[in-house]
Amino acid sequence: MDGIVLLKEDHKTVEKLFKRFEKTDEDALEERKEIAEEVIGELTTHAWIEERIFYPAAREAVPETKDHVLESVEEHHVVMWMLSELKGMDPSDERHEAKMSVLMENVRHHVEEEEQDWFPKVRKAMGRNRLKELGEQMEEAKKTAPQDPLQVPSAEE
Repeated sequence: MDGIVLLKEDHKTVEKLFKRFEKTDEDALEERKEIAEEVIGELTTHAWIEERIFYPAAREAVPETKDHVLESVEEHHVVMWMLSELKGMDPSDERHEAKMSVLMENVRHHVEEEEQDWFPKVRKAMGRNRLKELGEQMEEAKKTAPQDPLQVPSAEE
């Protein structure tokens, strides 16, 4: 699978989880907990493969995306810390819903920038074969990606 297609599929998966969360009410604590856990897993894996594989390759192929990659890593940093806080938070905590809302805003902004601003540039510079190679590498890396958000490289910086 093409690496950009794979990342966009991840984006869609997370957006579906966000929409499910937004449809819940205060009484759906178990469902909120389940959705939050899925979001944590999906975003942790996604950030891991982006930072370990896609970002370095994109930066090499399109050097002028350096600033965008650096900004994306900083956005990941914020998201990983939010995920680590959500991981241990009970959905009945009055801050849980607010934290999820801020997380969703951050992630949606990040996704929009990637998909609109720089994925097209990266696609043009890399070409089909290189993107397919990256997609295979990322698919493989997903299998061994950490499930702790604080193990993603950007969380440490």
